[in-house]
Amino acid sequence: MLRKVSFSLLGSLVLVLIAGTVVEKFYGTSVAMRYVYTAPYTIVLWFIAVVTAIAYLISNGVHRHVATFTLHLSFAVILLGAVVTHWIGRQGSIHLRKDVASDTMLVDGKDVRHLPFVITLKTFQIDYYPGTRAPMDYVSILQVNDNNKQVEGRVSMNNIFSYRHFRFYQSSYDADGLGTRLSVSYDPYGIAITYFGYVMLLLSMIAFFFQKHSRFASIRRTLVCLILLVPLTVLADDTVQKPRTLQKGLAKTFGNIYVYYNDRVCPASTMATDFTTKLYGKTTYKGLTAEQVLTGWLFYYDDWKSEPMIKIKGEQVRRALGVTTKYASLNDFVGTGNYKLQSLLLDNEKNARAADEKFNLISMVATGSVFKIFPYRSDSAQTLAWYSWVDRLPADIDYEQWHFIKNAMNDVAYNIASGHNIAANNALKHIRVYQRSHTSDSDIPSETKFRAEVFFNKFQYTRPLAMLAMTLGLLFFILYCLSVTDVITLPHWLTKVQISLVAVVFVTLLVAMSLRGYISGHWPLSNGHETMQFLAMTASFVALLLCGKYRIALPAGMLVSGMTLMVSMMSAANPQITNLMPVLQSPLLSIHVAVIMISYTMLAFITINSIAALIIYAIRHDKEYITKLMNINALLLYPAEFCLVTGIFIGAVWANISWGRYWGWDPKEVWALITMLIYAFPLHASSLPIFKKPVFMHVYCIIAFFSVLFTYFGVNFLLGGMHSYA
Repeated sequence: MLRKVSFSLLGSLVLVLIAGTVVEKFYGTSVAMRYVYTAPYTIVLWFIAVVTAIAYLISNGVHRHVATFTLHLSFAVILLGAVVTHWIGRQGSIHLRKDVASDTMLVDGKDVRHLPFVITLKTFQIDYYPGTRAPMDYVSILQVNDNNKQVEGRVSMNNIFSYRHFRFYQSSYDADGLGTRLSVSYDPYGIAITYFGYVMLLLSMIAFFFQKHSRFASIRRTLVCLILLVPLTVLADDTVQKPRTLQKGLAKTFGNIYVYYNDRVCPASTMATDFTTKLYGKTTYKGLTAEQVLTGWLFYYDDWKSEPMIKIKGEQVRRALGVTTKYASLNDFVGTGNYKLQSLLLDNEKNARAADEKFNLISMVATGSVFKIFPYRSDSAQTLAWYSWVDRLPADIDYEQWHFIKNAMNDVAYNIASGHNIAANNALKHIRVYQRSHTSDSDIPSETKFRAEVFFNKFQYTRPLAMLAMTLGLLFFILYCLSVTDVITLPHWLTKVQISLVAVVFVTLLVAMSLRGYISGHWPLSNGHETMQFLAMTASFVALLLCGKYRIALPAGMLVSGMTLMVSMMSAANPQITNLMPVLQSPLLSIHVAVIMISYTMLAFITINSIAALIIYAIRHDKEYITKLMNINALLLYPAEFCLVTGIFIGAVWANISWGRYWGWDPKEVWALITMLIYAFPLHASSLPIFKKPVFMHVYCIIAFFSVLFTYFGVNFLLGGMHSYA
């Protein structure tokens, strides 16, 4: 009876969460929060579900297995902490102006509550990335006056100030820099209870794999290797008629000058790669390098404006431009005295906006306004400023610098037009000397990092690696199914070939991600492209670990790597490297993402394993073999589920540090929880005998993976939220 009640409640919780997502989509977050997520009946439902589950475990003697019992008990503790936070905790905000004391905060944007002390903003400052105007952190220095006691506190992104159970978080600031708005959280007991539950959960999950007579004894080494994988990621045609452009060597010299681009200082080759990819969809054009394309538009504009290299999406936009292929030239944008996309832009047509953005980008390159290559620091400026030769320069700049900035690129253009390539090359090197002499080591990347980024720009690995992994993965998968069903017999040397190819994929991705991480200065796990690359690397690593015991591991690893690399190419083959937003400046971000990606990798393995099982069963009704594959799924499902749970609560800790709440019912959070609950059912096969049936188990694993796909992709495209960047 308890078993049926417990799992009925668990199923109802999944339905409640899905209902909340639907309500949020059509009626907004506030309605979903009030009537679904935090409604009293939902909280009661959670509480009854956990208590019933624990009662069922005790009645079946599970308490004798300490790790299993404490694992389930930890969810009750976490839930208790959430309930305490909901009923006792308070959330609000406080607006402070410099040197003005305040003892009030707003709750729900309207109710005024008094603090038991007075707080004053002493200073507010913005810390910038060295040599740029990109914010790295927002810092408020506070002074608390509590009767005769004075305490000073510092609040920044991912750094809270706590006093008498009141926690202050940096939220926003006034435009004049003399005021700040802080989020305030008062939660004297709930956070401590919840964190205790998190620690209990983590320790019990680790202990679970080391219980006596555990079925995981044979894969403990693999699990240790998976744990070690997280810190491992810290390390990242000539016959065609071509338009005029610079010689490759001269264009390369241009690519080696510094440019302020995308809120960071980087090689001009980075801008060239992004520019060419944005226009054409590839990093080269007619065999010309990205640097040649960029400098072609700069120095030979009249030749390039008739080149059909601007990739156009949407049949409506193509008709407006009068082109029949997917590429248009710059001349196609302008008719007899009119801009052809004007009417579509007035209708706010998405593809027209994208085409117009490319048109404007070319204009910025042709006029030179995009090339912020001349650094200047005035005595009154806080940060180094970068200018192009067409910008209006500061009034206090001395004449010698003014003259160089205004004429240096003109000298380059004159020598190029005159055919004096050596002189043009020397003029470009002179600009680089000027850049080095007017910046400090902290303003620009080191020479090693600069050269690494130049190399990385040429290291266009994603497309060929994706095609290789996808093609070979599909081939290996077909061969595996045919060999298991005795249709063919595979030679032993083929396994070694598969291992070598999977190793090539892993090493390539490890080198690429290490380079990207070194260049950016942070773990490369901050956007969708990078997380997909990490997932592909994890899949190949897991395949190498498991291939000795499970034949399906190599084809599954290759397929998962290929598919995720394909997905990583959706936005770009190699998207821009950017500085992190201040709120993402936390090591917990990378740990949170890495652990969840490892979970998704193993769930993808389980799905492919189940697909293979059903194919084999359809060809040859071999229940013994698909039972063996089901046991493989069972072994992988525990670490996959535990990694997902760990990733969720690490994200909760990070959210509490950054925003003052460890759970916000964001769509991504909700669907991660739904996925966790869906995959929790097969873990209780002893209580749900239907999961002991191989065919049902494999079908369930395939269907369950759609929750993973929706969590990662569906939420981003349909629901948005704070996690829509990845």
